[in-house]
Amino acid sequence: MAKRIVTVALTGAVTPHGYDVPETPEQIADCAYECWKAGASVAHLHMRDDEGAGVMDPVRFYQTIKILRTKYPDCDIIVNCTSSGDNRVSDDSPYGNNIRRLHHKIVPGIEMGTFDAGSFNWGIPGGIFSNSPTFLTDAGMLYQERNIKPEFEVFDLSMIRAVGVYWKKGIVKAPLHFQFCLGVVGGMDATPRSVQMMVEEVEHLQAEGNLPKEVTWSGFGIGKGHLPVMYACLANGGHIRVGMEDNVVYGKDKDGNKILANNLMLVQRAVRAIEAYGDEPATGAEAREMFNLAPLDMDATVKALEGITIEEIEQAKEDCKKEFGSTYKNEKGMG
Repeated sequence: MAKRIVTVALTGAVTPHGYDVPETPEQIADCAYECWKAGASVAHLHMRDDEGAGVMDPVRFYQTIKILRTKYPDCDIIVNCTSSGDNRVSDDSPYGNNIRRLHHKIVPGIEMGTFDAGSFNWGIPGGIFSNSPTFLTDAGMLYQERNIKPEFEVFDLSMIRAVGVYWKKGIVKAPLHFQFCLGVVGGMDATPRSVQMMVEEVEHLQAEGNLPKEVTWSGFGIGKGHLPVMYACLANGGHIRVGMEDNVVYGKDKDGNKILANNLMLVQRAVRAIEAYGDEPATGAEAREMFNLAPLDMDATVKALEGITIEEIEQAKEDCKKEFGSTYKNEKGMG
């Protein structure tokens, strides 16, 4: 009986008000715990500011992780923090690049971090999702320094090949974990065919020696592509991601009216789908072993979180601004 890892993407950067999306640190921590009890083993974290926009604020990441680890000492969900949650600093400027990584650099308790393996256009209209080689190289080296496992978010086949280049250059280390991100206009469509193409590309690159043998992968589809991609991932032996970052509609009732989702509903359905395949959702401990992560030392994590103050984190934000010069823009947009 295989173990399948369920990642829950709780918040995202752009899912608007009016949906059941956790936004404050306490709401996000509480929702992560609820989803963990239902079978999720990884929590993918984004933060929101007071106006509800995505923000790369290390204070909010710190508050969320501290609440999760101190309020829920029985919860061993893996903490996976985004590196791309605010379009206002995704401009490839020195300040933007450093503020996007600052929480990974200074906040204890982060076990995984996203590594979006290239730049592309979000859509029409839409902005550019910038992930330059400089940003990614620095992120890869920081993750190694901090023992954070990269999650390689890939939106098309070329990004899978790019990850192989970073691996061969020693910027990232095996084993590798891919997240197939499907349905963005500037990337591959959210279909079973796209999942199959990505799996075949991984296998092709492994056969060439351009990816290591030690690879795990997961996938998700945006919006109406959510279910086809989830079932295709299961059928191809992969893991799955669900959550309100990616999909806000659970389905339709018998009259054709939309049923709005929440994170718990989406996790519960994912677990039922896994069980229908004759498999089981992985626990946090099992997922850590599959990812080659260290076992969670809750006492040490809480001690490290209690060993840093919000004032120290705020000072690190100010130091970043002084060193690199803020380029923070006022407009809202995708992160």
